[in-house]
Amino acid sequence: MTFGERLQAMGRAALAPVPIVRLETLRILLPLAILAFMSIRAAHLGDWIGDAGFSLPDTGDGHRQPLALGPLPMNAAFVVAVAMVGAGLCVAAGLRAQLCAGIFSAILFYAALADRLSTFSVTKIGAVLMLALAVSPCGARYGVDAWRRRRAEPSAPLATHVSALYVRFFQALLLCVYFGAGICKYNGEWLERSDVLWTHIHDSYQTWFAYWLGNSLPPGAWGVLQWITLIFEIGAPLWFVVPATRGPAIVVALTMHAGIGLMFGPVIWFSVLMMSLVIGCWLPERWLERVIGRLPG
Repeated sequence: MTFGERLQAMGRAALAPVPIVRLETLRILLPLAILAFMSIRAAHLGDWIGDAGFSLPDTGDGHRQPLALGPLPMNAAFVVAVAMVGAGLCVAAGLRAQLCAGIFSAILFYAALADRLSTFSVTKIGAVLMLALAVSPCGARYGVDAWRRRRAEPSAPLATHVSALYVRFFQALLLCVYFGAGICKYNGEWLERSDVLWTHIHDSYQTWFAYWLGNSLPPGAWGVLQWITLIFEIGAPLWFVVPATRGPAIVVALTMHAGIGLMFGPVIWFSVLMMSLVIGCWLPERWLERVIGRLPG
């Protein structure tokens, strides 16, 4: 087999249909992680998107404020918050999942632009993830709609596979996030100093776990953790794509995000979102089937 034929074979394998359980796992986990974070914002409507608190005025700065959206009246803000929660829960439940994912994405895009002062990575990434789910055939299995179809016509077959492109988008996005984070660390001080990670745990997000860890680990351990993180993130496209290194990469990713969530307070919901992506994108499909396959539909 020539090199060109091998490339074509690899391309066909990458785009071949994949079990739908990956897409449905993402459909269940991602909106729940995003809602957990957004609930912190929605609990303070006046300061989030309502007109009862401070809102950033239109500065006329097209670079830092490309679109100035004024605050909503409190009644309208309440409706938006309810719609956001309802849409996210419906996506996770598989009830009109595509439509509700589109609604959820639109609200997240609005919140990212309207609440410029407290917009976080979860808001921005979440809007893109929900848009991707909205254009996918999510909800075909393991949800309310699939359960209804099975009850209405028990003999009708349910979808078992889906085009790989829908799953590859989420996988590629995750690898780009890791690789981009690694490049930023490489261009920063992570190669010049061995205490950069140690200094991070003393920020305003510090938790009791970070305080305990900072006093318990030997100084040299932080330099080792820095190198592990840097090597993992820069090499993530290789570690996850190659089957032989995928298992260790999954363990490192889940451990890293669990540690970040425990050490940096509010960042825990970003960690949960990233762990959901790792689980849905890369965990062995037979493992996902054992859990998700027990759901109705």
